[in-house]
Amino acid sequence: MSGAVVDPRLSPARAAPKKGLSLSWSDPRFRNIVWQVLILGTITAIVWYLVQNTSRNLAARRIATGFAFLGRTAGIPIGESLIDYDPAINTYGRALLIGLLNTLKVAVVGVVLATIWGTVLGVARLSKNWLISRLAAVYVEVIRDVPLLLQLLFWYLVLQGLPAPRNSFHPLPGVFLSNRGIKFPVVEWEGPFWWALGALALGILGTMAWSRTAARQQEATGVRPKVWPVALGLLVGFPLLVWGALGAPFAVEMPALRGFNFTGGATVSPEYAALTLGLVVYTASYIAEIVRSGILAVPTGQWEAGGAIGLRSSTVLRKIVLPQALRVIIPPMTSQYLNLTKNSSLAVAIGYQDVVSIASTTLNQTGQAIEGIAAIMVVYLAISLSISFLMNWYNARIALVER
Repeated sequence: MSGAVVDPRLSPARAAPKKGLSLSWSDPRFRNIVWQVLILGTITAIVWYLVQNTSRNLAARRIATGFAFLGRTAGIPIGESLIDYDPAINTYGRALLIGLLNTLKVAVVGVVLATIWGTVLGVARLSKNWLISRLAAVYVEVIRDVPLLLQLLFWYLVLQGLPAPRNSFHPLPGVFLSNRGIKFPVVEWEGPFWWALGALALGILGTMAWSRTAARQQEATGVRPKVWPVALGLLVGFPLLVWGALGAPFAVEMPALRGFNFTGGATVSPEYAALTLGLVVYTASYIAEIVRSGILAVPTGQWEAGGAIGLRSSTVLRKIVLPQALRVIIPPMTSQYLNLTKNSSLAVAIGYQDVVSIASTTLNQTGQAIEGIAAIMVVYLAISLSISFLMNWYNARIALVER
């Protein structure tokens, strides 16, 4: 029927017409724009005043400004570095770069170890074994209540209390524990190892691609191809094949006692060991509570369903509960990673030369305190933003997608 009337409830909804901007205080959008302009203008004026006032005061006192000092010879002795450094030749810029690398060395290793140890503690607190759960609870409560600085000093004094090199502990072949640090054998790095490392990177990409292919095939057919044989071949076989094709060089440098100290091998200094150990022990106590709360947030019906089909408790935890708990664990875990990285600045208390320690020495020698503090702020800001970006990306990947 041509004259039929269509029910307006069945017709698709039409968007409301957009209202233009009115230059009136009664318009909320106009008020928002005005307030934003005023706030940004005020902040800009304050920053400009502070910069101009600081520049005038520094000029009146004949204090140099700018970052030209980064190109001058540093002369700062640095005990350990990941790259070559000579205080008689290299600049302040290279010294700060070494400090940044030392900070990253602590942060990366600390995050990995704290995550592993904190997860073990969190699961242990939920154990049905009374002794294990009580020991984990005591650990968490005691470590969280002791200031981190005191813990760092404690571990440093413990490591400094080890015997001298001549009387060092020798728990394993080639491994020595003394007040000079931990000495252990190291493989001499040669060119073929770089090619094998590149093959490993390609193997990781290939494994990820095959895992996605297997997941798509499982969704289409219900049968998932095995991933582990391909992963084993790409991650182990392919790098070994490349390394063997290039001659398979393998030489181990063993540490040996010469006079009053060791020569050869690799060294973990007492300062680095104390800092990393203290950060891991302290941060893991907080991660343990995050993991425990994440597991408890998963409904108990998930445990019961896993047990009903004959799965072991460990399998239910690994395959069912933890993947769901990650959605609760990841956001607060990000904060702990940031705290561990920023707490590494306490390294100056035990003599480990991180970016804060080297920047402090630099500003004492050059007198350019503002630039030195600014460099520290930029470094920690960049590291924190990088950690937040990676964790937010991972959190978005594991988030539930509504259909």
